[in-house]
Amino acid sequence: MKTALVTGGAHRIGQQICRTLHEANFTIIIHYNTSSIDAENLANEFNLIRANSARTIQAELSNIKDIEQLCQTIESLDLLVNNASVFYPTPINSLTLSDYQTTMNTNLMGPLFLSSTLSKKLSENQGSIVNIVDIHGDRPLKNHTIYNISKAAIAMMTKTLAKELAPNIRVNGVSPGSILWPENEAELSHDQKQSMLNKIALNKQGAATDIANTVLFLAQSDYITGQIIAVDGGRSLNQ
Repeated sequence: MKTALVTGGAHRIGQQICRTLHEANFTIIIHYNTSSIDAENLANEFNLIRANSARTIQAELSNIKDIEQLCQTIESLDLLVNNASVFYPTPINSLTLSDYQTTMNTNLMGPLFLSSTLSKKLSENQGSIVNIVDIHGDRPLKNHTIYNISKAAIAMMTKTLAKELAPNIRVNGVSPGSILWPENEAELSHDQKQSMLNKIALNKQGAATDIANTVLFLAQSDYITGQIIAVDGGRSLNQ
């Protein structure tokens, strides 16, 4: 039975990725930072379906020591899904060093050092890495300067690692468009949401299952590496 580590797996898109992979008979390691209750509930749900098929692990992915400790707990790995990220506005005229460090460390440093540190274990199993990128890594979202840069960087990281880690590890990316509306300080107004929907060729928002199914597809596609698939309903056609 294959094992997958999903970062930020306790809720939203990460939770659906865990569900889809578990249904495909993966054993799931659910990473979380602060969502301990959600992560434990999800693991308990999976273990009722199939005994010993899920566990949780806590780590702050902007902290290199936490990353190292996380990696030490993993004995064998077939799939790493770098899903965890932070997303909130950082207008260019009000940038702070704290915002830069939080966003870049979580969105880029975490996935990079997880991939590097776990590469030996992935290589032993001819495993793969799937990075959750974003269409705004290619077409920037206004007032989200640092986030855009971090996602552009992880897109290049995907292609770089695909070359560096071949032939034993495949590395690909999934680039979501409008899937779930942002929450908290990144929440959008009704007019902003409608404006976004008007740019989507399929004229509707996607679902977390669309991303999770693409992650599974890439995990099972033995002759695909270095690719980033946009799952955006055609939104990038109008940007």
